[in-house]
Amino acid sequence: MNIIVCIKQVPETTEVRINPETNTLIREGVKSIINPFDMYAIEEAIRLKEKHGGKVTVITMGPPQADIALREAISLGADEAVLLCDRAFAGSDTWATSYTLSGGIKKLGEFDVILCGKQASDGDTAQVGPGIATHLDIPQVTYVKKIEEVKDNIMKVERMMEEGFEIIETPTPCLLTVVKEINEPRLPSLRGMMKSKSASIKILTQKELNLDEQSIGLCGSPTQVVKIFTPAQRKGGEILQGEVPEVSKKLVELIKNEVT
Repeated sequence: MNIIVCIKQVPETTEVRINPETNTLIREGVKSIINPFDMYAIEEAIRLKEKHGGKVTVITMGPPQADIALREAISLGADEAVLLCDRAFAGSDTWATSYTLSGGIKKLGEFDVILCGKQASDGDTAQVGPGIATHLDIPQVTYVKKIEEVKDNIMKVERMMEEGFEIIETPTPCLLTVVKEINEPRLPSLRGMMKSKSASIKILTQKELNLDEQSIGLCGSPTQVVKIFTPAQRKGGEILQGEVPEVSKKLVELIKNEVT
């Protein structure tokens, strides 16, 4: 199987700082890690390779330092890594990001399945994976908790629901976003860590990808952050006590006062 895993490098801490001029994350001085949900996608890709053979390629879009995340993925068992890196990609929202990643995937050639974590811990949108599938025009299954079977270009998976799960069959190539219930990520081996240090990270820029310039970066982002602020702390509420008719009357009065 030819398996591609899309990952993202995110801040390790949830206490992020925002640049007030650009409304973007301040990453300087903040340790970055592989998005925790993507670790499950990497692990599942390696398990698929161990069971069916093939190759695992990890891809990300980001600044030069994102190669640290790619090398970690190689230490875990990925075979190759690709970094989409260009100033032209800066400021991308989820749509522009998925468009850029789909362009990088097309550049890699044929594949059987793309795996993504269900969402990124710094954005929590869960939109990039489905966006990639849309740009590539391939079927997608989100919130996958188990890959039951891969046979005759068909994948049978369990999709987690709020109350239970669905069994879905999808033709390949396809894209799956996985949840943490799917597996337990392994630790890197000594051999893997040695391999990651000498691994060659393939870097692709806008020039190599030849993407539509109006569809990448800030220019290609339909959504943009206009303002970021910390909501004012809410005052403590009032506990109403007494008989139901009396409490109801007082509650109506309070609501009227709030509205006016």
